[in-house]
Amino acid sequence: MKRPAIFFDRDGVLNEDDGYVYEASKLKWIDGAREAVKAANDAGYLVFVVTNQSGVARGFFDEHHVQALHAWMAADLARIGARVDAFEYCPYHPDAVIERYRQVSHRRKPAPGMITDLLERFPVDLARSILIGDKPTDLEAARAAGLRGVLFSGGNLAQFVRSVLQRSNSIGS
Repeated sequence: MKRPAIFFDRDGVLNEDDGYVYEASKLKWIDGAREAVKAANDAGYLVFVVTNQSGVARGFFDEHHVQALHAWMAADLARIGARVDAFEYCPYHPDAVIERYRQVSHRRKPAPGMITDLLERFPVDLARSILIGDKPTDLEAARAAGLRGVLFSGGNLAQFVRSVLQRSNSIGS
């Protein structure tokens, strides 16, 4: 049975965008971020994180750092009964200093590859799904994948998500 999903950008939406965040000790959740994930879970939505991580391509950190941070985020969310169904990241960048990551990738936003890869693996009701991002490239990726994108410009993410879900439910009724 297909379910709606919320696709969250990571840096600037779930956590403060302080440059290239790759260590749990340096991650600062956006106000209400964990509660926003829980609200989406409680509303029956699948929850995904789709994030460009060019810091890997730039040589600032390795992929295992990204994976470890996502595991830590998942564990921290679990403490309040929240969960992310899948974390997707793109380590590639066309101007990478590390050659193996120097490429134009269908997964790097504004391309929709991370989203479309998730759509192949999970039973997502695309018409009822939303991407929440903080940059125009996030919204471009959503549009290219055929889903609605919503711009988050700060504040309490849980309040923002509840408002988006309320509007989505009233549109779908």
